[in-house]
Amino acid sequence: MAKEMLINTTEGQECRIAIVRDGLLEELYVERVSSASRVGNVYKGKVTNVEPAIQAAFVDFGLAKNGFLHISDVHPQYFPEGIRETQEAVGRKRAHHDRPPIQACLRRGQEVIVQLTKEGIGTKGPTLTTYLSIPGRLLVMMPGMSRLGVSRKIEDDEARDKARDILNSLKLPKDVGFILRTAGMDSPKRELNRDLNYLTALWKSIKGRIKNARCPSEIYQESDLVTRTIRDGYNAEIDRIVCDSASVARRVEDFLELVMPRGKHKIDVYTGQEGLFHDYGLEAEIEKIDARRVELPSGGSLVIDQTEALVAIDVNSGRFRQHHDAESTARKINLEAAKEVARQLRLRDLGGVIVIDFIDLREEKNRRAVEKELRDAMKIDRAKTKVLKMSNFGLVEMTRQRMRPSLKASMYRRCACCDGTGLIRSEESSALVVMRNLQRALSHPDVVKVEVAVCPPVALHLANTQRRQIVALERQAGKTVTIASDDELSSDRIRITCWNNRGSEIAWEKPQPSGGRKTLQTVPVGELPKEPVAPKPAEAAPTAAEETPAAEPAETVGAQAAAPQPAGPAAAQPGAETPKPEGTRKRRRRGGRRHRKKTAAQQQAQQTGAAQPGAPAAQVPAAESLQAQPAPEPETPAPAPQPEPHAPAPEKPAESPPEPPAAPAPAKPKRPRRRRRKPAGGKSKDSGKVAPDEMTFGNDDEDWLSGEE
Repeated sequence: MAKEMLINTTEGQECRIAIVRDGLLEELYVERVSSASRVGNVYKGKVTNVEPAIQAAFVDFGLAKNGFLHISDVHPQYFPEGIRETQEAVGRKRAHHDRPPIQACLRRGQEVIVQLTKEGIGTKGPTLTTYLSIPGRLLVMMPGMSRLGVSRKIEDDEARDKARDILNSLKLPKDVGFILRTAGMDSPKRELNRDLNYLTALWKSIKGRIKNARCPSEIYQESDLVTRTIRDGYNAEIDRIVCDSASVARRVEDFLELVMPRGKHKIDVYTGQEGLFHDYGLEAEIEKIDARRVELPSGGSLVIDQTEALVAIDVNSGRFRQHHDAESTARKINLEAAKEVARQLRLRDLGGVIVIDFIDLREEKNRRAVEKELRDAMKIDRAKTKVLKMSNFGLVEMTRQRMRPSLKASMYRRCACCDGTGLIRSEESSALVVMRNLQRALSHPDVVKVEVAVCPPVALHLANTQRRQIVALERQAGKTVTIASDDELSSDRIRITCWNNRGSEIAWEKPQPSGGRKTLQTVPVGELPKEPVAPKPAEAAPTAAEETPAAEPAETVGAQAAAPQPAGPAAAQPGAETPKPEGTRKRRRRGGRRHRKKTAAQQQAQQTGAAQPGAPAAQVPAAESLQAQPAPEPETPAPAPQPEPHAPAPEKPAESPPEPPAAPAPAKPKRPRRRRRKPAGGKSKDSGKVAPDEMTFGNDDEDWLSGEE
């Protein structure tokens, strides 16, 4: 497999190093001058505060934020004299519960030699340790430690024993421990001695600076990104190094000649015009590094979400449908996702607690296969990792050493509008916040004018939906409110300015009490003033229910027309209205089911009664008669009307014998019509219909009831 290292530099600004395997980007390192890494630097600092509650101390070592030093990172040389140990074995530090308390080891104002192990992330400050380690290419020197150690990445027991034999054959200085790195496994003894001499001379110079340097100050500075990457990542697998700067290429060649004089190195200089990474096809892939969704070759995908506490990775099957059963499909996608997860962790430089949600697998052997694939893919990672077993829910928990902020955090800044959440407040929510703040501002006794500045969409929403409420607040408070639009404000920002009667700007927010809560002003419900009752009109117009006639069957109408009228003055006057009993509402309405369901006998009786005035009225059920209609009196011959005394009696014409009634022809009864005047008050609001309280009827109710036109 072809493996290459590409070095792209922008003089005085940025350096990018990419390691490519078979054309696929495996590792990416980015460092800028403005945010250069300080991990590995040694400082002389002073203790500013000791916190027994968390068993830690804060050290001022020259940067903006003080460093965090935990009791587990305190070297035994700072322990009290009674329990002080001269040395500890490499890789075998004393346990936390066996250490003395932090207040017995350090005091405020004490000078300490510390090394930065992790950059500050977010609100957290950098992490420090008093266990110093100075790395070389083949060895790592650890002053103040004893014995020798082997890199944890070398897992074979025979290889580890061989490495210890190699270290024991070297002439090592006293009171200094060494760790053999992976790159030094197959190195000859001469190269190991050269690396040992380099580290020994470096430590002597560091000790001289510690004695003469002031506090706080920097004692030792790690190499730049190019030197660190070649020192830690260059090995025999890399076939070629390509640089786009001649000066960087010469520096790389000199360093390799120093640390690997007998090695064969191929260093080329890029002479193109468009850019090294662009011509190699890496720019497009680098742009996708920060994407939330990562597509897999089979059709699945990864969804990566990073928080301050942990990193969550979700595996989705997507459109992958090659196998006939769900178990085989899930196994294939999970194996592919395990390799891509390890690659994305290296590219994005994600650290801390990582939770991977794989697709659920039923068989235990498939779960173990996915775990093994993930562990194998994480072996080439230089950061320390620990992977746990897959749970029954398909979750794999792991940790990865986080030495610096992720690549995304170093290349992007938090959005000022959404504060990194990706969401902003809607126009309706902002308008409601404005209304609540307006109510508070107008309640201030010294405020006479209020101006609210919001973004244009919120101002438009206020003008369209909250205009009446704002006018009501102005009338209630007797003050002026002005809504202004400001293009420079985001949808979440609201600026409220208040003035008093002298035109001076005043603060409208009242200071909160120490507890953050005021005494609520309340009144019992019984002490509230009663709401005024609207007076009833003296002669209210009849309602729509009173004016609308009730449903009345046709046979009832016919029976009413054929029934004898009672004698009296009301019968003598045709225009007089029939008296209604008190407390009874007469409902008149045409139509209804009973009106449509007529029997042939009822229709015949109705027509016969209408044709023969003297015939008896048709019998109808009592339930079908009008509710307000009085019961008819027994059929008695009505007395002839008596003429007025002053008027002569009219002369009756001669009556001819009555003819036998002819058989009535079946005819469809006429549908009674309701006569309505033009409404006096206009029309109602609903689709142009007349309002119920404005509907009026004519005076010919009797003609309408009898069906006459």
